[in-house]
Amino acid sequence: MTMNTAELFTPVRIGSVALKHRIVLPPMSRLRAQWPSGAPSDLMLEFYTQRTSEGGLLLTEATAVSPRARGYFGAPGIYNGGQVAGWKRITDAVHAKGGRMFMQLWHAGRTTHVDVTGEEPVTASVDPTYWNSPEYFVVTPSGFVQPSPHRELHTHEITGLIGEYRTAAANAKSAGFDGVEIMAANGHLIDQFLQDNSNKRADRYGGSFENRTRLLTEIAEAVISVWGADRVGARLSPSSTFNGMADSEPRLLFQYAAKRLDELELAYLHIIEPRVKGGETIAADQAPVAAQELGQFFHQPIIAAGGFQPDTAEDSVANGTASLVAFGRHFIANPDLPKRIKFGLPLNPYDRSTFYAFDAHGYTDYPFYDGPEPQQP
Repeated sequence: MTMNTAELFTPVRIGSVALKHRIVLPPMSRLRAQWPSGAPSDLMLEFYTQRTSEGGLLLTEATAVSPRARGYFGAPGIYNGGQVAGWKRITDAVHAKGGRMFMQLWHAGRTTHVDVTGEEPVTASVDPTYWNSPEYFVVTPSGFVQPSPHRELHTHEITGLIGEYRTAAANAKSAGFDGVEIMAANGHLIDQFLQDNSNKRADRYGGSFENRTRLLTEIAEAVISVWGADRVGARLSPSSTFNGMADSEPRLLFQYAAKRLDELELAYLHIIEPRVKGGETIAADQAPVAAQELGQFFHQPIIAAGGFQPDTAEDSVANGTASLVAFGRHFIANPDLPKRIKFGLPLNPYDRSTFYAFDAHGYTDYPFYDGPEPQQP
């Protein structure tokens, strides 16, 4: 197959980081970290190294800022020396191949279990319907179970939480990353504070848009104090219902959040399109409306994610809807995805049943292109 992907292979800058193309490996929790240490495994080193391209951007899977921030068995962390050393092996390998890598800083909030966190999960406001619903599951050392009962994060605890992000950001710098991304999407802790179906607080972190975005902005300010704004991004999932999320005024809320992040002059905003619900793509032919809309309020580069194909990604960059495009499932199945897109080579099909497993199968065993040498398009 051949197609025009010229715009995807033009240089771009995110903050102070120069990239040679606009195809991004997004954060994808694949549950292959060592347990219980949370240190990156040899498999993770191989996975990220395989997917490194000259001048390309890789974002790590969601990486816990503290033990209580962990959401899944097999998820990595960035809160101790062993984890820092494990990630340093990965960033060294990525840099040796000419890639750039940001770490996604993450707190799961209520979307976890005591067998993973070691203590009662915390969130914006208590909602027993969440942990009682058979719709939600957490992977633990014992298998898939419903989330544990959670408690409301006390106001006086929030300073300590922000400190965990600041320390994690410093650890990411010690691990050799090029920057960090704040996970504020997919129904995890910051998103639980943003959206009003999960945030019923009466303190300065609840109620108005200003109050509900306060945790996000205070965490961003803490991380910026370590890295500078030109090395910090954030990820949002406007209108997402994943993990039981909803808001009474989602468009206005996320416009406000984008505007606040713009004022902080972050390096980029990473937006998950509403057409993706969990792992399923819905209305795949829908235009990337979230990136287009929030781009009116956030004026630095935007990374768009969610159900893209090479042609729709090219269109989004060409028409200015997004500056970069993240491919999840295609990058899982094609370690050399940028090369395949550039030369119009066929893509390996992905196997969804191996997305959240614990070994090499479906993780590091997808083949690189092994056909005739492609011609320059």
